[in-house]
Amino acid sequence: MLKLDTPGGLDSAMREMIQGILASPVPVATWVAPSGARAASAGTYILYASHIAAMAPTTNLGAATPVAIGIGGDAGKPAEKPESGKDSERAAHPKAAPLEKKAVHDAAAYIRSLAQLRGRNAEWAERAVRKAESLSAEEAVKLKVADFIAADLPDLLRQADGRRVKLAAGEATLALGDAAVAHIERNWKEKLLAAIADPNIALILMMLGVYGLLFEFYTPGFGVSGIVGAICLLLALYALAMLPINATGALLLLLGIALMATEAFVPSFGAFGIGGIVAFVAGSLMLIDGDLPGLEISLAFVVPLAATSALVLFGVGAFALRARRRPAVSGAEGMIGGTAVALEDFEREGWVRASGERWHARSDSPLTRDALARIVAVQGLTLVVKPEDNTENKGEPS
Repeated sequence: MLKLDTPGGLDSAMREMIQGILASPVPVATWVAPSGARAASAGTYILYASHIAAMAPTTNLGAATPVAIGIGGDAGKPAEKPESGKDSERAAHPKAAPLEKKAVHDAAAYIRSLAQLRGRNAEWAERAVRKAESLSAEEAVKLKVADFIAADLPDLLRQADGRRVKLAAGEATLALGDAAVAHIERNWKEKLLAAIADPNIALILMMLGVYGLLFEFYTPGFGVSGIVGAICLLLALYALAMLPINATGALLLLLGIALMATEAFVPSFGAFGIGGIVAFVAGSLMLIDGDLPGLEISLAFVVPLAATSALVLFGVGAFALRARRRPAVSGAEGMIGGTAVALEDFEREGWVRASGERWHARSDSPLTRDALARIVAVQGLTLVVKPEDNTENKGEPS
C-alpha cells in the first residue's frame, strides 16, 4: 500500500514505479491520504495504475500535465482552453514546441491506456493531462476515477475486502478481513534527498556554497570554507536539477549575488548592493517555473535570506580588504622594518642576527659588534641594513 502525496512530474523513475505496479503479483492499493493531501501530476498516473484507488475525504487529484524538469522547462504549464472545437489540439497548445507536444501526447496516451486497463474514466484522465484538470475525492468517485472514499486505514481495508482485481496472472478476490498491517517508512537517505529537493532548502544550500567559495577566494587558508562551499553548491545543483527551473529567474539570482559581492569592493554608495538585493529577490521568486503545489519559494523566506546574504557578503568583502591592506607579518616582506644585531665589526658587509637566524648583511655605514641596525630591504639571502640612530640599546632585536 502506498500513501501518496506526490507533486512532481512523470519521469523515468516514476514510470518504473508504475511498471512495477502493473507487473506486481499482488494487488496494489493506492490511498490518497490524509485529508488535505493530493495526488497531483505523477500521483494521478499511479492512482490510475493501481488495482484499488481510494481517497480520503477532502483530498484531490489531477493536474497531470508533464513538467519539463530543468532550466527553461515550461511543458508543465496548463494548456489554454481551446477557442473552438476545430483543431483543438493546436488551440490547446498554440505556442508549444514540438518536443513539448510530443511529451503531452505521450502522457495522454499512457494514462488512457492505464484507465482502460483498470476500467476507469479515460476521458477525464486525458483532460487531466491536456488541460491540467483536477477533481475532489467525491467527484473522483462519481466520475469513476477512484473506487471509493476511505476515512482511515481500517475503513480502506473494509471496503477493499471481497473486491475482484485483475493481476498479471489472472483475476483474484481480495480477502482482507484479518489482514496484518505493516508500516514501511522512508529510510534516512530518502528523507535526506526529499529535504534537499525542497526549493527553499536548495536556495539556502546555493547561498552557503557561494559564501564558502567567496570566503575561500578572498582569504585563502586551510580550504575548509572552500570544501564546505563546494559540497553545498553541488547539493544545491542536484536539488535544482530535480525542479522546473526558470532560466530568467536563475540568471537574476546569479546577477544579484554578483552585484552584492561587487558592492564590497567597489564604492558605489549602495547602488550595486541595492540592485543586487532587488535582483536576488526577483530571481528567487521566479526561480521555480510553474505553480505546482509544494514547489514554491516563500516571499517571507526570500526577503530575510536576501538581507542576510547582503550582510554576509559585505562582511566577507570588508574582512578581505582589511586583510589585504594589513602589512605582511611573515616571509621576506615581514622582515622589512625589523631590527638586526651585528655579530662582528664590519664597514660594508658582515654578519648579523635577525629573527633568531644568522644573515649576511650589507650596510652603507660601518657597524660595530652588538650594534642595532634597521632592515630596509631583503635581497635574496642578504639583508640591507641601516644603523639605528640610537645604538645604546644593544642585544637581541625584539
